[in-house]
Amino acid sequence: MSMPANPAATSAAAPPDHPSLDARRRRRAWLFLLPTLAVVAFIALYPLAETFYLSFTNARLGTGEPARIIGAQNYVDLVQDSYFHDAVLLTVIFTVVTVLGELALGLGVALVVNSRFKGRSAVRAAMLIPWAIPTVISAQMWKWMYNDVYGVFNDLLVNQLGVLDRNIAFVADPAVSFWAVALIDVWKTTPFMALLLLAGLQLIPHDLYEAARVDGATALQQFTRITLPLLRPAMLVALIFRTLDALRVFDVFFVMFGNRPDMQTMATYAQQTLVSVSDIGYGSAISVALFLIIAVFITIYLAVFRAEEV
Repeated sequence: MSMPANPAATSAAAPPDHPSLDARRRRRAWLFLLPTLAVVAFIALYPLAETFYLSFTNARLGTGEPARIIGAQNYVDLVQDSYFHDAVLLTVIFTVVTVLGELALGLGVALVVNSRFKGRSAVRAAMLIPWAIPTVISAQMWKWMYNDVYGVFNDLLVNQLGVLDRNIAFVADPAVSFWAVALIDVWKTTPFMALLLLAGLQLIPHDLYEAARVDGATALQQFTRITLPLLRPAMLVALIFRTLDALRVFDVFFVMFGNRPDMQTMATYAQQTLVSVSDIGYGSAISVALFLIIAVFITIYLAVFRAEEV
């Protein structure tokens, strides 16, 4: 005759009727996140989905006719649009030039203000002034300084230093207008890059540098073996933020050049198509293309940094 199973063993082997502590914490965390996710979905995901939808229509303002689905025709036209090609090329070159310049200068500024010297707090506060000035105001200020009649730069280069023999129209001359606007962006956003990198530098333990000095490591070896590897996460965040801003650049180009065809970025071309031409469908397709190009850049950044970590 078989003996009944041990009740204690049976109850111990049975799965618990109540969820585990981790499961309850995860459920509670999602409950707290739901309001935030709802707000993000309302202010970000819904407009993005609406833009994707409109890019497949012939929607226009002022026609009085309902939008009609036309498939991928807007994207076919976009591939054949030479103005869009020029805008993409200009935006990508601007992004590469300014972001790399800001990364190099920002790293230098961050290393300087991270060191200990008298008046360091005042220098840290002063370096943020260009970034704190609204872009439209700084762009207009630089536009006045670039003026070929009364601008500060022409007076300095021609009259004071004698470097040039004639005034240059920095804004109007196609040979120098790109570098003029790139300089404005580098001047304004290098402090932001330096601030992000400074935060990363301050997370590096000083004990590592002291141990490296004891082992006889030079300043260059400390920079390449300690600073750069440990600063990589902060550099990734800084590059992503600045690349997003540079690829979406609008205000500085619009203030400097308006809708000048040879100095249109993807954002200014999308604005002109949406507002000036009132072509909502085609303008939405340009916006979607801009979104996809940004996604490609971010994917490349993440892949490169992930490969280096492996």
